[in-house]
Amino acid sequence: MRTIRRLIFREVVLSVLFVALGFLSLFFFFDFVEELPDVGKGTTPYHLTQALVYVSLMIPSHLYELLPIAVLIGTIFVMARLAQSSEYTILRTSGLGPWRALRTLMVLGLLFTLLTFACGDYLAPVADRAGRLLKARFEGGISVGQTGAWLKERQRYNSYSVNVGVMDPDGNMRAIRIFETDSRGFLVSVTQAQKGRFVEGGWLLEGAERTEFPEANSTQAKVERTLNPRLHWPTEISQEMVSVALLKPDRMSTLALFEYIRHLEANSQTSQRYEIEFWRKVFYPLSCLVMVVLALPFAYLHFRSGGITTYVFGGVLVGISFFMLNNVFGYIGNLRSWVPWITAAAPGLIYTGFSLGAFGWLVLRR
Repeated sequence: MRTIRRLIFREVVLSVLFVALGFLSLFFFFDFVEELPDVGKGTTPYHLTQALVYVSLMIPSHLYELLPIAVLIGTIFVMARLAQSSEYTILRTSGLGPWRALRTLMVLGLLFTLLTFACGDYLAPVADRAGRLLKARFEGGISVGQTGAWLKERQRYNSYSVNVGVMDPDGNMRAIRIFETDSRGFLVSVTQAQKGRFVEGGWLLEGAERTEFPEANSTQAKVERTLNPRLHWPTEISQEMVSVALLKPDRMSTLALFEYIRHLEANSQTSQRYEIEFWRKVFYPLSCLVMVVLALPFAYLHFRSGGITTYVFGGVLVGISFFMLNNVFGYIGNLRSWVPWITAAAPGLIYTGFSLGAFGWLVLRR
């Protein structure tokens, strides 16, 4: 059985690598074509070599998204080819029963699950952050939308709503606005700063203009305005939190998402979107296990000459449908406020039921 396992492992791994390489090459070409209009533009000239580096840094994120689909297509191709050449029939007569074949593929699926988790939780966030910082050097900074990133923090007596317009490649902030409100929700002060950087225990604001408003029950209706070349603002909002607010949640690590969700909940902010992305990070790598189970019944089908192409194409369609369903459930769950972990797990559960049904009907009963 060790020889049989090595045969299946080698064939499946090579096939999955070939499919993943094909998909990554296609996405690399599309991303590079999309970057070509920006070449030669920006505050600093954006050269072709920088565009190639930026597109290359996007490969880990694409690999994380495409690996389950590549596992499905590659495993289907191997199982169908073994069945077409009658090699799988020989393996069955050598003692490779359905349950043993399922265990073999599950071990492979577990290895691909670990690879997907490592790619999505460690490699992709680092590469995406490096790519965004590289692009920011030529665009002038990292921003989201027209108003930048918004954060909120509750301190002992007052609450603060913070707006960061742009973050420099060096980690410094620009166009900072801090709105301070009391426990009743009345505006206490507004602080605006041209630049700011992170220091121990808070932010150091440069060119800060602070406007203080009188209390609601005060008889002195006087607004005080002060200018400070440097102003230290004590806060627990770290550089990582600001980066999280400026980056896409699907490009964050699981730990960063968890810490940011805790920060949002502590400040009474909605965290539905980030909770769904957190649970998707947890369940998405497990889809590799579902894909290998879904591919096993193809080894028990009878193929005519050239019929393997049709089944591989069917595997492509199944993989694309899983990817689309995963995204659709995320959007609908965010709009309808579904339970986050159910929203993230639903696509995998649906395809798990489908794959186990196909395994039971084609493999065990037939």
